Amino acid sequence: MKKKIQVLLFLSFFCMLCSAFMPAKDKFTAAEQQQISIATPGLFARSNAFQINLSDIGKDDFSFPLPVGKATLADDHQTLEIATKEGDVVKAMLNGTVRLAKTMGTNGNTIVIRHDNGLETVYANNAQNLVKVGDKVQAGQSIAIVGTDNTSTKSKKKGLCRFFIMINGGKINPDVVLEIRGHRLRKKTLVCTKNGKYVDVALAETKNKPEKEDKIDEENPFSNRESFKWNLSYLEKEEWAYPLPGSHVISPYGGARHHSGVDIKTIPNDKILAAFDGVVVRSSPFSGYGNCIRIKHKYGFETLYSHQSKNLVKVGDKVKAGQVIGLTGRTGRATTEHLHFELFFQGHRLNPAVIFDHTNKSLQQVTLTLSKNGNVKSTKNYYANK
Repeated sequence: MKKKIQVLLFLSFFCMLCSAFMPAKDKFTAAEQQQISIATPGLFARSNAFQINLSDIGKDDFSFPLPVGKATLADDHQTLEIATKEGDVVKAMLNGTVRLAKTMGTNGNTIVIRHDNGLETVYANNAQNLVKVGDKVQAGQSIAIVGTDNTSTKSKKKGLCRFFIMINGGKINPDVVLEIRGHRLRKKTLVCTKNGKYVDVALAETKNKPEKEDKIDEENPFSNRESFKWNLSYLEKEEWAYPLPGSHVISPYGGARHHSGVDIKTIPNDKILAAFDGVVVRSSPFSGYGNCIRIKHKYGFETLYSHQSKNLVKVGDKVKAGQVIGLTGRTGRATTEHLHFELFFQGHRLNPAVIFDHTNKSLQQVTLTLSKNGNVKSTKNYYANK
């Protein structure tokens, strides 16, 4: 009996050990594995807008789906039909993870790949899928055998891939991302803004980051200059966060009451996020501000957050953009639970709307000229709507 118990215990331990080292179940829900068009979880969790810088994608990290195929736009410029020879191999456009790989009605054998930058690519009308859900694929990897063009004759069978690109489950014009004739990736930046259940996509005119900007001393930026330019369009989504996603403005900056910041509101005890990387220089009750947090950022900027029910950071803490630093409350002089948010540059108060678009919970698409004397000039960046 004792031996039998030992065997059972060993088998139980062995099963636990095996399960611990078995490949993790794919991260996609059942719905994500069954539907081509579905929202990407967490895509707009931090703000209502984000950017995709296509210039950051290297030559080896991109492949046209059918390098020798002839591509034409169809379906009101939402689908790319790529004609090639029968039996040709379909390639993954970018690195990513297979979210869907199955037969989908009139689309036939279909593959959807989710990419880390927010894009999803779809490859339909395949004769055979060569990958499965959860597979990590590299740009240029063979993922399918192209299907037959049903309009071709028996004597001249042709292959056809129906390819499209999605953001948050919605198709976008492939011409925004690709130079279709040249089979190349456009070296542009996409600005993706949530608009209800849709996503508006703008194509920003991008230039290489100036070398001067990289050499600016973040702690003492005016040590050898009177002013410099800071292009907010160059900030990656990990470098900033709207302080209270999902909020609405209940009291703007300035006005008749000379309001020193902006009041934004969601629900009691909602999570407040650090706007940028920085160091906490205050975390304590402060007069009418109640529980107050002040964070020092690069280039002489500081942000202030007040009326918290609870501060979650202390003086000296290094925080990252998007880190939860406190919970909304009504401590100090406040009539309702909300966040009072202030922005400073070189010790001078600044309208937070210079940096943040409160409607879209995004960065303003501007270039700031920052001067040693505390002056800030904002110039709107150029966009071409697509």
